Amino acid sequence: MGEILAGEAELERAFPIRTQQEGHIARIRFNEPERYNPLRLAVIKALHRALDAIAEDHQVRVVILEAEGKAFCAGHDLREIRATEKREHHQSLFDRCSALMQRILSLPQPVIARVQGIATAAGCQLVATADLAVAGRSARFATSGIKLGLFCSTPAVAISQVMPRKKALEMLLTGDFMDSEEAVRVGLVNRVVDDETLSAVTTELAEQIASHPPAAIRAGKALFHRLEGKSLQEAYDDASATMACNMDTDAAREGVDAFLEKRRPRW
Repeated sequence: MGEILAGEAELERAFPIRTQQEGHIARIRFNEPERYNPLRLAVIKALHRALDAIAEDHQVRVVILEAEGKAFCAGHDLREIRATEKREHHQSLFDRCSALMQRILSLPQPVIARVQGIATAAGCQLVATADLAVAGRSARFATSGIKLGLFCSTPAVAISQVMPRKKALEMLLTGDFMDSEEAVRVGLVNRVVDDETLSAVTTELAEQIASHPPAAIRAGKALFHRLEGKSLQEAYDDASATMACNMDTDAAREGVDAFLEKRRPRW
């Protein structure tokens, strides 16, 4: 996949993300650090295109979503939102953002958010939507729209699914910042590490996941997200069928044989 969306200044302005592949890991990097990496319409479109391309790339097993500069993502561009009074424009923007979040969940590969600095509003939504998240110790999170008279309705969908409901609603109703230690306690992120080791730890986690057979990774992520909302019987029926299909792969047979023979699997 290589380095794309980089080079000429006009391309940088039009598509302010960079996508790079390193082995079985794809990196998608926000590239507007001076603006705290807003999730404006051009960014949403570019992210969606990048994810669609990655979904079709069977060499990619894990995706890291990261950012240049001091902030991960400050959410929607308020100047862009206020540039028009038309409700249909705002509806289109939020629909596209919601579709992006769903694309992350439907992506075959797991997505890891690497979070430094602030992740606010739709930026916090991105963290909650990612399959996994690693945060630097100085990272802070907020759904701060309420302080502007705008309840963070779409971020509410994501954070209410990964955090205890009362804690999520407190975050939404106050707009106050949550520090990284609280974020890991309530399940918004998986790990908190020193800022200096954030990149290395995130890469190490991605490499650990990418070392496993891609068919198992893809089947496992898809099943995990399908389980929500199912009855216990439906969940076990789906899981049993998925496991049987998984077992009927060369990778699974080799993995089990290697375990029984006390050797490393040859994948």
